Amino acid sequence: MTDTIPAPRDWAPAQGNAAELAEKYGLSVSGARPPLGEYVRQLWGRRHFIAAFSSAKLTAQYTQAKLGQVWQVATPLLNALVYFFIFGVLMNTRRGMNTETYVPFLVTGVFVFTFTQSSAMAGVRAISGNLGLVRALHFPRAALPISFALQQLQQLLYSMLVLFIVLVSCGHMPKVSWVLVVPVLLLQFVFNTGLAMILARMGSKTPDLAQLLPFIMRTWLYASGVMYPLVYNLKRAHAAPWLIDVMSANPAAVYIDLMRYSLMGHMKTSPLPHHAWPLALGWALVVGIGGFVYFWKAEERYGRG
Repeated sequence: MTDTIPAPRDWAPAQGNAAELAEKYGLSVSGARPPLGEYVRQLWGRRHFIAAFSSAKLTAQYTQAKLGQVWQVATPLLNALVYFFIFGVLMNTRRGMNTETYVPFLVTGVFVFTFTQSSAMAGVRAISGNLGLVRALHFPRAALPISFALQQLQQLLYSMLVLFIVLVSCGHMPKVSWVLVVPVLLLQFVFNTGLAMILARMGSKTPDLAQLLPFIMRTWLYASGVMYPLVYNLKRAHAAPWLIDVMSANPAAVYIDLMRYSLMGHMKTSPLPHHAWPLALGWALVVGIGGFVYFWKAEERYGRG
């Protein structure tokens, strides 16, 4: 007959659910989302990593090409050349602008829109395209879309040097209004960063979004007056006033208008809307802050599954 050994009292199963036990013994969930204020502090602590990562990505982007970093400005310039031939020569959508006005008008629109387009395209793959880094290291995941937006800003700054040369060669000499380029770029950078974070969260859950996004961006390109004066052409087509207001208020068109006004001044065929600056600030705050909070809310889910 085998004697039954009673279980020691300490072996009795602990009472309470997992959350209570974790709190009792000082345990925390691995990768749990920190409070928003703490998350911002963590990001600020990684600011050197964000800057270094964006610079490294920018340097590595064209390492396999023989022309290297020249493609940073050659690509948008070639796009502008194609648009000039199609829209400025074949379709004649310049609406009375001479070549000295239309060329900087077009190049400015292409460079500014490319800034937003590239930030969006990089942002949608920020998490899904860097899963190895996300799963291997612990850091605020927002550092990735922010660094990609910063990379596109650095690339735009190289392009701006070429844009200034184009402006001067077309007779648009430097003037005081060129200083406004700085706040325009800052507002657009905040907007682009928020957009990149929104798309990064969506792309992490639905990778196929990266295949759909180029078609969305192409539609946005044509709806933003990059190649032609948007409002002028809409009025000539007798578009409804509400449609003109909606299309001219889209963020890409707003930042393009502000940049053109800062560099070229008032143009009869493309006047600056009175609400452009408030809209630029509003888009930057709504999309920038909203995109950051939207991305932060899914912090603990990135790289899992």
